[in-house]
Amino acid sequence: MTHTKSQTELAEEIFLGKNYPQRTPKQHRALHLFFTILSDAFNESGLTVKDILEVINIGVKWTPVSVKESFWKPIQKALLNKESTKDLNTIEITKVVDVITEALGTRIGFEMPEFPSEEQTQAYLNSLKPQG
Repeated sequence: MTHTKSQTELAEEIFLGKNYPQRTPKQHRALHLFFTILSDAFNESGLTVKDILEVINIGVKWTPVSVKESFWKPIQKALLNKESTKDLNTIEITKVVDVITEALGTRIGFEMPEFPSEEQTQAYLNSLKPQG
């Protein structure tokens, strides 16, 4: 049985001075693919921005940009006090994903999609390249 750390435990671990390297370019690409996967999963589940954030008064479909700006970044800022995803280290991405997974699972029963693997990220990037 795995123990999911609370936001407080995660924040304490991060702020106690543990130094991890900045997130890698591969993690950066995977993170942005994750925003796409998560926006698709929210939409397929019929969840609007209002359903989760209760910020917008109309049902708006999720986009990778809205996941990043309206969902991920406020949590990242509250948890890590970092404004930009480029400032995240290799461990902090996992910490934010864990907090989001726990919160959405316990509060609204939403099952988070898996964070993309290196292979999935590369396949996605390859699919964006012009064919020919």
